[in-house]
Formats: sequence, structure tokens, C-alpha cells
Amino acid sequence: MPPECQLFGTLGCHLCEVAEAELMPFVEHGLLVELVDIADDESWFEKYGLRIPVLRRVDTGAELDWPFSADQVVAFLGC
Repeated sequence: MPPECQLFGTLGCHLCEVAEAELMPFVEHGLLVELVDIADDESWFEKYGLRIPVLRRVDTGAELDWPFSADQVVAFLGC
């Protein structure tokens, strides 16, 4: 079972949309990804504002910054 993840981004972010599309095949195979809008929390905005999109594992807190490929996501998830 793949770990639950969060994708930090914001509305209107083209790269965030591309990252979501890259993750869609994983979601279709059971990966749970919560979309987190950094505009909803000042601390998220400060931490991720210049880095989005960022994929974060909920279980370990490990983060994978964009750009990432499907192969990098597989390695990151440990699948």
C-alpha cells in the first residue's frame, strides 16, 4: 500500500497542474494525494511559496520538489 501524500500548490499554478497530471496514474492505482493550497496557511506559503509544487509523504515528512518524473515518484514512494 503506497503512503498517503500531500501535494502543496495553489490555484492558477501551471506547474501544479502538470504535477497533478504526473501523479494521476498513481492515484488511479490507489495512491492517496491530498491537494493542499499554500494560500490557506501563512506558514505553508512561507515554506513552499518559491518551491511549489512539492509532494510530501505524510508518514515520514519526506518531500519531493518539482520537477519530478514518474520514476522519481516511484523511488520516493518506495513502490
